[in-house]
Amino acid sequence: MISVLVVDDSVVVRKLIVDALGGSPGIEVVGTAANGLLAQAKIDQLKPDVVTMDIEMPKMNGIEAVRELRKRHPRLPVIMFSTLSAAGASATLEALAAGATDYVTKPSNVGSIAESVAAVRTQMVPKIKALGQRLLPPAKPAALYKRPVPPPPVKSAPQVARRGPQGRVDLIAVGCSTGGPDALTKVLLGLTSDLPVPMVVTQHMPPVFTRMFAERLDRSTSLSVVEAGDGMELANGTVYIAPGDKHLVVHRRGTSVVIQLSGAPPENSCRPAVDVMFRSVAQVYGGSAYAVVLTGMGADGRGGAKVLRDAGAEVLAQDEASSVVWGMPGAVVQAGLAGEVLPLDRIAGALTARLKVGRSAAVAR
Repeated sequence: MISVLVVDDSVVVRKLIVDALGGSPGIEVVGTAANGLLAQAKIDQLKPDVVTMDIEMPKMNGIEAVRELRKRHPRLPVIMFSTLSAAGASATLEALAAGATDYVTKPSNVGSIAESVAAVRTQMVPKIKALGQRLLPPAKPAALYKRPVPPPPVKSAPQVARRGPQGRVDLIAVGCSTGGPDALTKVLLGLTSDLPVPMVVTQHMPPVFTRMFAERLDRSTSLSVVEAGDGMELANGTVYIAPGDKHLVVHRRGTSVVIQLSGAPPENSCRPAVDVMFRSVAQVYGGSAYAVVLTGMGADGRGGAKVLRDAGAEVLAQDEASSVVWGMPGAVVQAGLAGEVLPLDRIAGALTARLKVGRSAAVAR
């Protein structure tokens, strides 16, 4: 049973979340708190497995509460409850930077309380179960992913011949979800501004959030980071974040490669979806692409990684120990598609080293 503490200053919202979680097998709401200050005492008393946290609260808001929590409970999963607005997105990203684990957006334009409860349940329950399971003994996550404890994945991954010129990489494609904002930030911070290739990224996020996320990354890293726009031409040293509710697809136009945004149906219940992006990358770049699958729930990216490997591309997956949720990278590893499995703090270095192959120092810009 995964125990949850609900923190929100609104009585109505607290009841909404409690009702949303109440009928979910395996989840028990063990308490509520009206602000971040009260939450500190409740956490010490109740020792919940997961905390849901509002952002705007009196006495101690959600961001301040997360910062304080991380001092005493560094691994306690905290899910922020955010509004679908520019202010909400900005505050949520600040909370994630402060140490929050994930977020859920508050229902908007919902006609009834029952619909609001259902919307919250749909978003929140899978995240609570994934994050709560991560803290259980090792046998539990293995059951969650319906797999035995894996053998060393690097040895089991098939070796695929590359078809790029001298093994050169011409594009990096990254997929991530739960825990992805922090993981992607750390990877980009480890790269230099003279990145000799473009990077395309699908991070599961709603509209507004992706724009704010791109702007935040652009300010905090040495790379140029933008929310991808329809018709943008890929340029070296630039990172393109798929916009919320649009698939990012690349296609060749003359001697250039441009971005096309697609409103095609969701895949793996996601739009943008990593699989969609990976398939298009495989079609355009073949063996000269390099894919990275970071932390995230579910298995989005596994199908696209198979297409990339079949095209001769390499795939790197984040390891289980450093992932917030080892769903997406774990699915790639278990399918034998990961040529390399690395902890988060080694991924930027691996990318930097790999990009040097097939490039002389004089042309590595």
